[in-house]
Amino acid sequence: MDKDKVPESFGVFKPVGHVVITFRRAGDLQAAEAALQDQGLAASEMVRYTPAEMIAQVDAEVDRASPLASIGQDLNLIKAHRERALEGCSFLVVHAPEPATVAKVDAVAHQLKAVAAQRYGRFITEELIDDDAGPQTNESPDTGLDDAAVAGRH
Repeated sequence: MDKDKVPESFGVFKPVGHVVITFRRAGDLQAAEAALQDQGLAASEMVRYTPAEMIAQVDAEVDRASPLASIGQDLNLIKAHRERALEGCSFLVVHAPEPATVAKVDAVAHQLKAVAAQRYGRFITEELIDDDAGPQTNESPDTGLDDAAVAGRH
């Protein structure tokens, strides 16, 4: 993945075959990179986002997002990324197309107490870290969860 050619679906960030990990501290992100490299992942398989970079990316995507982006959870996810970036969180996007790689990334995310980690598939995005926010709910613009989900999840 390349920050200059961000994978999108309906105009919003959707890195299929990747895991996006959110860290409260930049030091934890660096530790995750080192741990994953120790397990055989190449540095080229990981992309860092500072809080400012994520905010800028999300703002640009929200402005050009297709109405279809609000049908699934993609728009909600990028809005949640923005909220976490505003809190100072950094992001590590890891190429993880195989289950064995996902398991390594998941273990490192849990070990370093990541705020969130999502595995992006073609049709679904899987939450790898439980955040005690309660059960997942059906999302649609009619339920009003687009803004409430972002505001209530930290």
